[in-house]
Amino acid sequence: MAGGFAASALHAIIATAAMLVPIPAAFADEPPVPVVPAIKPIPVKVIVIANFEPGEDKGDVPGEFQLWAEREKLDEVIPIKGALHPLRRNGAGLYGMCWGSPDTMLGGVAEQLMSLLLDPRFDFSKTYWLFTGISGVDPQVASVGSAAWSRWVVQGDTLREFDDREVAKDWPYGLFAIGADAPNKLPANTESFAGFTDTDKLAMAVKLNQSLAQWAYDRTRDVVIPDSPELQKARAAWKGYPNAQKPPFVLMGETLGALRYWHGPGRTQWARDWVKLWTGGKGRFAMTNMESQSLAGAMAIAAKQGLVDPARVLVLRTGSNPSMPPPGQSAVDSVANEGAGQVAAYEANYRVGAPVVQELLAHWNSYKDQVPGSDPR
Repeated sequence: MAGGFAASALHAIIATAAMLVPIPAAFADEPPVPVVPAIKPIPVKVIVIANFEPGEDKGDVPGEFQLWAEREKLDEVIPIKGALHPLRRNGAGLYGMCWGSPDTMLGGVAEQLMSLLLDPRFDFSKTYWLFTGISGVDPQVASVGSAAWSRWVVQGDTLREFDDREVAKDWPYGLFAIGADAPNKLPANTESFAGFTDTDKLAMAVKLNQSLAQWAYDRTRDVVIPDSPELQKARAAWKGYPNAQKPPFVLMGETLGALRYWHGPGRTQWARDWVKLWTGGKGRFAMTNMESQSLAGAMAIAAKQGLVDPARVLVLRTGSNPSMPPPGQSAVDSVANEGAGQVAAYEANYRVGAPVVQELLAHWNSYKDQVPGSDPR
């Protein structure tokens, strides 16, 4: 018995020592850094990510997340350290989350996403992600209320900018890529920006799993998005823009994320050009918003560390307002004219996204190891 006790005590000492990181001599005055105990994380099947709510996740004025939380019965509340809204889930294995505001324009969505990604209670290695939210829509491509599945997320923040009134006469605007010498050119030299020596590292677009995006579009292309008299009245002003005059519909088109809330025909043309430039002419600008680029960056970091599978990421954005005014109206008069478009876009987020989420959950045994749309061989 005594021998058994001694052995147990020895094992306890060894186990305690193993929980401590050896301290270099120079840090002898600092306490040892403990090793975080290993736990068995919960595998997350599908998660929906939205960007803002004007109040609570449920029961008040809807934002981007409330229809998901209420209709999918995301009733279990799981606080996440570092995020201002809780993670929610239902009994079918659908998780959902919306970011909270720190009551300042400083800080944002990527910090809160990283808090979720680093929570040791969850395993996101085979999770399907649906990033959704409202956006400004290019009237050349679609109407307000329409929903676009993205093939690329393009970043519109890290660039060079001159005042448009001070640029060369043959420049369309003063926005151009770092490492380039004029607009609509790819970088020819890194100029040691951020220490890079490879111009490919200056890329401003994330290519999503296009087979998965096509699969999602094929499943939802005929989803009916509710129309309204208010939307119909607004569409009548878009003479010469046939896609802007259609009732809301589902399409494939790229999302451009930029922290600057830009608006107007000049910047809309820049957005078209910018997306075309960074997708090698294969993508088309459809939606503009302020979060997609930050979330894509956080996911890129997580993917490099093996926390997520980037082939399982979907981005769905819906148009709450045009990115420019209709003919005969000024940009100043139309910049904040969302109105009925926000309600339509919230509804479209859910109506178009839900069939994809529900299919993934209903046939999880098939989709756990085989991403839909990919070649099974």
